[in-house]
Amino acid sequence: MKLGGRPGKGDSRVLALKAQQPVAGNELLSQVTERCGVKVQECYQCGKCTAGCPIAPFMDLMPRQVMRAVQLGQSDLVFRSSTIWLCASCQTCSARCPLEIDIARVMDVLRHLARRQGVKPAQTDIVLAHDLFLGSVRRLGRLYEVGLVAGLNLGTRRPLANVLDVGLPLLLRRKLHPLPRRAGGAQIRQMFAAARQRTGTSQRGGSSPP
Repeated sequence: MKLGGRPGKGDSRVLALKAQQPVAGNELLSQVTERCGVKVQECYQCGKCTAGCPIAPFMDLMPRQVMRAVQLGQSDLVFRSSTIWLCASCQTCSARCPLEIDIARVMDVLRHLARRQGVKPAQTDIVLAHDLFLGSVRRLGRLYEVGLVAGLNLGTRRPLANVLDVGLPLLLRRKLHPLPRRAGGAQIRQMFAAARQRTGTSQRGGSSPP
């Protein structure tokens, strides 16, 4: 998996974040606020989210820069970044924020908006894993681990990745079931139907709704 990496000092995307005031008619900010109720405009760039993020060394935009980009309505910059996909939703940033801004929730909304607008993800492997996971839960009511790994390996053109060193030992110890099992049934279908109705998305693809 190719990770983003920190931008250099002369990176034009970082320089673009130095505007002093949020832009008027900020559609991105309005969409984020409407979908999750988080007041992104209150962020004053203290940097505590970035300082505590365990994934920050691999991101192309730091969490505080993503927040600033949302304030400025720079949707193209945000949607094409690796950061929104590398975010592990560990909630460290949200817990450290002195204004109690739920930054992890903002990242989730940004992922969802990027998929809805058809922006090609910067981290295709992660998106593939998301889709396979949700597809398994939607069809079976639970995760089918063998199917997830097989689909991810085929999708990334690495058919033997984690098979001999991880998958086979787990199968021999009966920690993995070779055949899928079902759970949940109608309740799971109702949950996905409610999510689709709320967000206006199709069954195929897309990150989990905020």
